[in-house]
Amino acid sequence: MAIHLKRLANVVSSSNSIFNPISGKSFILDSHSSLPEKFISSFTSRHDFSASATGHINSEEDDERGHHEFLKWHKGGGMFHKSASIDPTALIDFGAVVHSGSFVGGNVHVGSGTVVGPNVTIGQSTEIGYNAALANCTIGDSCVIHHGVCIGQDGFGFYIGEDGAMMKKPQALKAHIGNNVEIGANTCIDRGSWRDTMIGDHSKIDNLVQIGHNVVIGKSCMLCGQVGIAGSVTMGDYVTLGGRVGVRDHVTIVSKVRLAAASCVTKDITKPGDYGGFPAVPIREWRRQVASHRQTLK
Repeated sequence: MAIHLKRLANVVSSSNSIFNPISGKSFILDSHSSLPEKFISSFTSRHDFSASATGHINSEEDDERGHHEFLKWHKGGGMFHKSASIDPTALIDFGAVVHSGSFVGGNVHVGSGTVVGPNVTIGQSTEIGYNAALANCTIGDSCVIHHGVCIGQDGFGFYIGEDGAMMKKPQALKAHIGNNVEIGANTCIDRGSWRDTMIGDHSKIDNLVQIGHNVVIGKSCMLCGQVGIAGSVTMGDYVTLGGRVGVRDHVTIVSKVRLAAASCVTKDITKPGDYGGFPAVPIREWRRQVASHRQTLK
């Protein structure tokens, strides 16, 4: 704003009139007016150009200071905050940004367009694709995070008041991704609200999977495309969910369970084995249901 006023003063000093953009009127100045000083002091005294009022930095000095908080990384050309800790072997591609307080381990590759939010930890030898968004989370060693993955955003939680108004539940915890985890493109993993969201070591997650807040998934689990897991679900180890499986909130699934594609889990599964259907039942029972239905249609 100071620059614009100085330019305006230079223009005004070569003229005997000035247009007021606030009132929409022009007025004539006499030859004895100390034009630039009087105009600038009068104009700025009547209008607040502070950062809080306009939402913009109001001085070149503040702008310069904010700009220099971020530096160019030597390997790849991405930007990083000067308070971030980055291993010299990490590759941060042009267009990627690492924010304040974050830690990036050795041999990590951060793809273009990816944003690593404040205080995020990324373990060594992890690969992160393009346009991923990481916030409120830790990522283990040797993980593969594909393009467009979002980790650590708020979960979907609201209170409904007596008057029907919706109020957001606090979402203040984190998401923790174990070691050797692979997460497919455009998958979303929410942060926790009453406990951290956790993905166990060696688990593999396909594209377009939604994992809600407070979900805990064990080690070596496999989640196929378009799986949806509602909040506060607990899954054991070696669980496999076929494509488009849905799991209701607050459900527990024991270890070594396999669910057929398009199944829906509506209550706890307490015994290992194969399940299918809506609601999900042991696979033999589901097959009998399907066969009986076909016979009824004949």
